[in-house]
Amino acid sequence: MTSRLMTDMPLPLSPIFLLALLVAMAMPGQTFAQSPEKVVVAHRGASGYLPEHTLAAKVLAHAQGADFIEQDVVMSRDDQLIVIHDLTLERTTDVADRFPERARADGSFYVIDFTLAELRQLQVSEMPNSGRFPTGQSVFRLHTLAEEIELVQGLNQTTGRDAGLYVEAKSPWFHHQHGKDLSRAILETLADYGYTAREDRVYLQTFDYPELLRIHDELLPTLEMDIQLVQLIAWNDWLETYQRDGDNWVPYDYRWMFERAGIQEIARYADGIGPSMDMVVEPGSTAGNLQFTPLVGQAHAAGLVVHPYTFRRDLGRLPAYAEDFDRLLDIFFLDAGVDGVFTDFPDLVVDYLDNLP
Repeated sequence: MTSRLMTDMPLPLSPIFLLALLVAMAMPGQTFAQSPEKVVVAHRGASGYLPEHTLAAKVLAHAQGADFIEQDVVMSRDDQLIVIHDLTLERTTDVADRFPERARADGSFYVIDFTLAELRQLQVSEMPNSGRFPTGQSVFRLHTLAEEIELVQGLNQTTGRDAGLYVEAKSPWFHHQHGKDLSRAILETLADYGYTAREDRVYLQTFDYPELLRIHDELLPTLEMDIQLVQLIAWNDWLETYQRDGDNWVPYDYRWMFERAGIQEIARYADGIGPSMDMVVEPGSTAGNLQFTPLVGQAHAAGLVVHPYTFRRDLGRLPAYAEDFDRLLDIFFLDAGVDGVFTDFPDLVVDYLDNLP
């Protein structure tokens, strides 16, 4: 298969990346979560252990047995697909030190304003004060979607596993504002690497309802593809998505997605939903009084899978109704009946599912 990588600058391999690769190669007996209807999605890789969306974090997630590994994707100035969570660079890179003059008026440094060659120069790091991997330690770089696909497919081949991709088109509305068709570029790259059919191990997700509808109704038929789609759901005050209203762009209103009729509409064009945890379990719940929203039941009745986000075991990150991480998983897998979870700690969820009776 022909690679679409740009090779204008070599991609350095950090010591941590090489260590994670050795871990993966040393675990030939590791399996994926054994419960076939429950999946483990490595949220930005094994991001509880290594800086998010680094190749090292993806290798470790693969080694830990994640069923799917997530890729958040945005576009560079020269139309390369970059794996990074934010539209901006300052949260996880040293862009302010290397390119201090490139900030926009709002003080942020946008991926879309940089070429791939420039992005290659940035050092990726764990966020300060996260309590996770030491900030500023080792060497991590940004990479492209094609590079990550080649990594995952290569590890699948050498280990005999079959980890899937869980790709998010980040803010397609923002890319449209800049004249870029992010979704089409993602689909074309997936097709280049053999992900074209429903049985292929890939999901494409986005918070952008109008864009997911366009993907389903327009792009997939045009490209002769039929992959599984997931509608991510946000609270309105997150301002996650904007839509065109005449000559203006206005915040998107997600409230209709919490109604039965809304879920049935989502099922017309998507295969699953990705809600926040507090859209499944009421935030006011306590250990002795768990209250569940109707979302999971309505989604299952409409034929949708439910993959909520984000499951973390860090100190202070557990909801008040769960005394520990395993209890949190009990609540969502056994009580709420979700079909999978996004987690920063894929090994813990894989072990939990493997040990279910």
